[in-house]
Amino acid sequence: MQFAHINGVTLHYQLISAPAGKPVLVFANSLGTDFRIWRDVIIRLVGEFAIVTYDMRGHGLSDTGSTPYTIDDHVGDLTGLLDYLSVKDAIICGLSVGGLVAQGLYANRPELVQALILCDTAHKIGTAEFWNARIDAVNESGIASIADSILQRWFTPAFHKERANDLAGYHNMVVRQPVSGYSGTCAALRDADFTVAAKRIAVPAICIVGDQDGSTPPDLVLELAKLIPRARYEVIKDAGHIPCVEQPETLVAVMRAFIDEFKLGGKS
Repeated sequence: MQFAHINGVTLHYQLISAPAGKPVLVFANSLGTDFRIWRDVIIRLVGEFAIVTYDMRGHGLSDTGSTPYTIDDHVGDLTGLLDYLSVKDAIICGLSVGGLVAQGLYANRPELVQALILCDTAHKIGTAEFWNARIDAVNESGIASIADSILQRWFTPAFHKERANDLAGYHNMVVRQPVSGYSGTCAALRDADFTVAAKRIAVPAICIVGDQDGSTPPDLVLELAKLIPRARYEVIKDAGHIPCVEQPETLVAVMRAFIDEFKLGGKS
């Protein structure tokens, strides 16, 4: 396991090297998860790319730090981690809040970003009322009180029916996140708005969404794609909010096609 002290918190990260000259792919996780959600994507890309992934503050094995968070706290952590690893000109792949962090990274430090892969995310996710209600629920009754509704949004009915063992594992993942880290990130999601910033993105970008995403539905992700100049848009069939778990082969195929189209290279 690898750890780095960034912005007053210890972040758990993973760096997988690749031959010189290969592009660098950076993965940012979603609310209530850790970097293990990317496993089935990463194993298909090892050797083709240098890979960086990490647990956002308040998630996984990373410190919680002071809460509530702003999206700038999460953006600052990723910025600090990439500086710590001397990574520039990377392809940033973020899911849900990770996609907001990716947008914020480009807005603040564009030299770190060669391209954006924005999965199941948007320029603005949810309303203040929605996030305040979720914060109140988890602070009063714990994450377990809303875990079933979260998993309904994350995964398709077929996943619930056919992959009971996996579903139980992901239930464990979400309920074992620190409550303060989870609710703190809900506050960051509540207040984040990249509607204006998205229009200024000038690197290749693709917006990807599961066709049955219950958290950031296809129409919302399409809105983001329309804001970003010349962004690509792709819907993954038979997937909910976390295609990297439910349809990793398809997601990897979409990513490779995007990277090949723009002949993206890398520096690390």
